[in-house]
Amino acid sequence: MDSFANQNGRVVIENVIAAVRDNAALLSEIDGAVGDGDHGVNMAKGFGRALEKIGTPPVSLSEGMAVIGSVLLTEIGGAMGPLYGALFRAMSRACKDSPRVDAAVFESMLRKAEEAVVALGNAKVGDKTMLDTLAPAVQAFADCRRLGLSFAGALSVMMKAAEEGKESTRDLVARVGRSSRLGERSRGTLDAGAVSCWLILTAMGRAMMDLLSR
Repeated sequence: MDSFANQNGRVVIENVIAAVRDNAALLSEIDGAVGDGDHGVNMAKGFGRALEKIGTPPVSLSEGMAVIGSVLLTEIGGAMGPLYGALFRAMSRACKDSPRVDAAVFESMLRKAEEAVVALGNAKVGDKTMLDTLAPAVQAFADCRRLGLSFAGALSVMMKAAEEGKESTRDLVARVGRSSRLGERSRGTLDAGAVSCWLILTAMGRAMMDLLSR
């Protein structure tokens, strides 16, 4: 199949939440190299709270993302709460009216997510932020669609692009956010937001590939 039911979104939501919570210590360690080291703690708290609000009933992809977005936007401090809150709310709206999620719907979700992050964060690729992961992933998925690759194939390429984007931040100098005050001293470390974005997109991609294979 080249699509899955929006109503089966719980698989995706649970995988994304688990990826963030399981890697909270890593995210805080990375953040501690150039910031205050609370990225993992805040993210795990927010995603854990979202899981509590979702509860055990079946949840669609759009509903689950809406809950995550709302919690991150309203209950989590720092810069990343609003950014990820906007990202998930944008993705939720993009698939809200789609009974099934196919490659076209997911591309719209990715593009709306990128637009929301750019509008709120005022960053661009190369500034050593989550956008260095998100933007190339979005572009890679869109390119695959134009080339006629399957949904699963495009997801695989997207995940690889996200990983390469995340790794690219190691050689960048931070130009926005608190870490920008370090200037050249921020070079040589990964950006925590880029890493968490990679974790989220990878978990999302793998869960969707699993749904497509059923």
